[in-house]
Amino acid sequence: MNLFDRIINRAGDTAGGTRRRAELAARGDRGPGVRGAIATGILGAAAGAVASFLLDPARGRSRRARLLDQGAATVRRAARHAEHAFRRVRADVNGRIEATRASRSADTRPTDDASLTDRVRSTIFRDATFPKGDLNVNVERGIVVLRGEVPDAATRERLVAEVEAIDGVWSVRDLLHLPGEEAVAVSAS
Repeated sequence: MNLFDRIINRAGDTAGGTRRRAELAARGDRGPGVRGAIATGILGAAAGAVASFLLDPARGRSRRARLLDQGAATVRRAARHAEHAFRRVRADVNGRIEATRASRSADTRPTDDASLTDRVRSTIFRDATFPKGDLNVNVERGIVVLRGEVPDAATRERLVAEVEAIDGVWSVRDLLHLPGEEAVAVSAS
């Protein structure tokens, strides 16, 4: 490109710029205005301050390294939090799926206290010689409470073992006593 072509191109660029400014002025658009100029100045000053802070010959290298380390730590921390949240959601979903499957199966369906009480009584009183009036069975939330008098320690241990083996029993509270012993006092707690 020769010198004459350059001058023509530059004149065309200048004329195009002048034409654009005239069109903007005709529409009433005069550019960024005061607010835009202030915002541009503030952004320029902030960019200059950041550049001078990070490009300082004395401490800039350590500042850049620290900024990089802190940024990487923030990314790792966010990734850990996202992984924990993902695991929690996955565990909740799996738990709900398993609960739904279990609710469809009669074998794994949780037993209510009344059914469990009947099951415990039928197991304990299967022996017709055992006096039914001497034993009291209470069930609350899967916890079986046995109260009453049993003839000997072997019967006591057998009853507790039989009740613990029943499906749906979480634990057994043994308040049985032998003849001649005082009944175990239960505190209201």
